[in-house]
Amino acid sequence: MKIVRQLVDLPRWAKRTVSVSLDVVGLLFVAVLAIWLRLGDAVFPVTAYYAAILLLPFLAIPVFINQGLYRAVIRYIGSRFAVTVFVAVSVVFAVWAAAIFMLDLKYPRSSIVISWLLALLFIAVTRMSMRWLLTQGVKSSFGRKRVVIFGAGSSGQQLLNAIVRIPGLKVVGFIDDDKALKKHVIGSVKVYGRSDLQRLINDYDVSEVFLAIPSLRASRRKAILEWLEPYPVKVSTLPGMDEIVAGKVSFSDIREVEIEDLLGRDCVQPVQTLLDRCIKDQVVMVTGAGGSIGSELCRQILKQQPKELILFEVSEFALYNIEHELRCYPELSKSRLTPILGSVLDERKLARVFVKRSVNTVYHAAAYKHVPIVEHNIQEGIFNNAFGTHVCAKAAAENGVRNFVLISTDKAVRPTNFMGASKRLAEMALQALQVEYSKTRFLMVRFGNVLGSSGSVIPLFRKQIAEGGPVTVTHKDITRYFMTIPEAASLVIQAGSMGVGGDVFLLDMGEPVKIDQLARRVIKLSGLDVVDEQGNGDIEIQYSGLRPGEKLYEELLIGENVDGTDHPRIMKAHEDFIPYAQLTEAYIELEAKLESYDYDAVLVLLKQLVHGFNHTSGIVDYLYGQEKAGSESLIKLVK
Repeated sequence: MKIVRQLVDLPRWAKRTVSVSLDVVGLLFVAVLAIWLRLGDAVFPVTAYYAAILLLPFLAIPVFINQGLYRAVIRYIGSRFAVTVFVAVSVVFAVWAAAIFMLDLKYPRSSIVISWLLALLFIAVTRMSMRWLLTQGVKSSFGRKRVVIFGAGSSGQQLLNAIVRIPGLKVVGFIDDDKALKKHVIGSVKVYGRSDLQRLINDYDVSEVFLAIPSLRASRRKAILEWLEPYPVKVSTLPGMDEIVAGKVSFSDIREVEIEDLLGRDCVQPVQTLLDRCIKDQVVMVTGAGGSIGSELCRQILKQQPKELILFEVSEFALYNIEHELRCYPELSKSRLTPILGSVLDERKLARVFVKRSVNTVYHAAAYKHVPIVEHNIQEGIFNNAFGTHVCAKAAAENGVRNFVLISTDKAVRPTNFMGASKRLAEMALQALQVEYSKTRFLMVRFGNVLGSSGSVIPLFRKQIAEGGPVTVTHKDITRYFMTIPEAASLVIQAGSMGVGGDVFLLDMGEPVKIDQLARRVIKLSGLDVVDEQGNGDIEIQYSGLRPGEKLYEELLIGENVDGTDHPRIMKAHEDFIPYAQLTEAYIELEAKLESYDYDAVLVLLKQLVHGFNHTSGIVDYLYGQEKAGSESLIKLVK
């Protein structure tokens, strides 16, 4: 194999010289062999035919060069190249036969046909043999990765065709649940059943499995991943059919398994009338438009053809990014896009926006959402999340906005942290305002963690695994609900079209996920093992402990009084709240204590206001205990 390796490493011109030389020798031998076969005597002297024999390669090489036989890259040749070989060899022998007749050269006439067939065989065999050496034999001896494709359908076959052209990979088999396909051969690769996977791993040292069934339901994909989890292979997958353009599959489409695949959550088609009700031909405003949820709301709102979409954002960078993206949307031809820099605590600016732009619907997504950050910055967290929501909602009601939808969180339910308490205060503000301002529908939509937002666990796990570990999990028993950002945004829009006002809607988040188990599955599906108690394995899991304000389990409702709605993924809760006059007094008192950094008093007051608030981790705010340098209140909620 050393000689073959040296040939592979030769420069292109040297390889063509070798190929031409091989063809010259081979065609001379073909011409002689044809005579031996015709006359039946391998020792019959051929010196009388030397002129015709020497003429064959002299004619052939220019034709082969003209037809591109030496330009083709051997490892990539296919069926079209076979046609080129047939045409080139046939032209050569037609010219050669004509020359023999015209020059009256000695050569058995019937041997011309025999030599033509032998030449076709020789040219084809030499090319295919070199192709095998380059794509199968040589690379197998130099660390070639062996893989299995799960799914022998059209996507799997297209993926096989793409992989064949990649020197570092070799497909050793298909796995398919269709018993009718078992033992069939597709593109020289055999189809096996699930029971054969372990044998393939043992016999061929398979290191990776590619899932090539993009049309699978999410629950079915999850089941296959669970079946693959015990095997010592890395698992990668093709995206869904909606992500594959024109049904053409390339190797670049292969991606690592994402948490969406592990959750197995099947999509529910949105109800179009609910998507349109508060958006189509109306002026819609999204606060926090540059955030994870806010930006996805903007994308989906624009597709429902609003009259105008107002992007309200405090971060210039985030506002630039989402505006720049949306400017490229074809749907923008039917809508106006208005980016506005501003804070949800700026009541005068909000009122001016609502009046000047005649806003019909507001989706309020502006919030600080990271629990540890708010724990260390209590004043800003409550000011933005609770007071900012109250300021924005009140300004909306006083200036003709018909629909106001708050993006809330499961952390508002029996909260153990200031972020959750601030979001529950925001919900209570809307519930109280609904009684005071009946012409505006105030709605709250509560859901859990979204995938792909800043701080998501899967990208962190991937990074830690790539670095060799350890993978960090806060607690062995911690669980979380997860949902994709597009699904969450779609359900928020639909929920915002339901109810009469003051309603708290809950999104069906599916089953809670144990983060420790999720980390272990990501490690296993990366083809690695978790370090056990004896120290055997590849990646260690370390438990860092719960962070301030973090709780093990999250809930989506407070009471047990929950109703269904017209949508299977949206429920309605009935929550108690405080009358508006009492709430505003509490807000004034809370603001004063926050501005003096009296967080002990803030904690006492929040426990009185927020049902089930149980903060046990202690105050960790960076400014805890420092006195406020006398200045007037930043905002006045009630004048």
